Amino acid sequence: MQTIHIRVLRHSAFYSPLLATMSAGFLEAEGLQADYTVVDADHPLEAGIRDGTVQVAQAAPAVSFAYLERGESPPYRHFAPINERDGFFLAARHSEPDFNWSRLPGKQVLVDHLFQPLAMFRYALHRQGIDPAGVGIIDAGDVAAMDNAFRNGEGDYIHQQGPAPQQLEHEGLAHVVASVGEVIGPVAFSSLCASETWLQSDMARAFMRAYCRAQRHVIDTPAAQLAKEEQHFFPGIDPQVLTQTIAAYQKLGCWQDSPHISPASYETLLDVFEADGQISRRHAYETVISSPPA
Repeated sequence: MQTIHIRVLRHSAFYSPLLATMSAGFLEAEGLQADYTVVDADHPLEAGIRDGTVQVAQAAPAVSFAYLERGESPPYRHFAPINERDGFFLAARHSEPDFNWSRLPGKQVLVDHLFQPLAMFRYALHRQGIDPAGVGIIDAGDVAAMDNAFRNGEGDYIHQQGPAPQQLEHEGLAHVVASVGEVIGPVAFSSLCASETWLQSDMARAFMRAYCRAQRHVIDTPAAQLAKEEQHFFPGIDPQVLTQTIAAYQKLGCWQDSPHISPASYETLLDVFEADGQISRRHAYETVISSPPA
């Protein structure tokens, strides 16, 4: 069995196509076993891809924009989609069955300040005709710090990936009221990326066969079964919460069975980052995206 090193920027049920590649036995069927790590100071993404200690990473096409804006070539290529919707939910401190985005001006919202989630949240406000300057957008720190701040009484709303807001709801601390993905629609949100050299390898082709099976699996399989397969990735999350989260992502249409990042979803991504002022020009699809291994 050959080891494939997989590193992710974030760990969430939102990335179920990648998790299912490992948890549903598809990698093993191709003679591969996964070494799965989350980015931290000891496990960087870019350096791992450059030195070959990481073969596949979960990131987003938008991470390449910073390199292109500096006139540099990105160190990796995005070769397959993980999802084609924003996977963040908005949860309120109190029940709001008639929630409307127009309620947010003047309120305090703990917003994930990683570059893409923040840009998407602002774009969702824009799509709803709301000036982001009128919303109290709070940077409470990283994912764990945000969750703790809300639990300790800070903010009227919190903006999180599943299953974090669903877990808050399960504990009676919040109520999920909206989805950013519903507002924005199809967009090139998260992806798999790798070095151009690795993408030509036999391992890359074996991985892609496994991943394509996982893409179909997370669409066709009942949420309760997927949650059971993935539960070991989420030891602190109630099984019912994980099931509800996966079902919400299935209903939203986050996961596609195409191995290609669509040009249309990439154009929407450019719209988001152009509106947010994070890019000075619309970078060509071919400078960021590669075809998946054959």
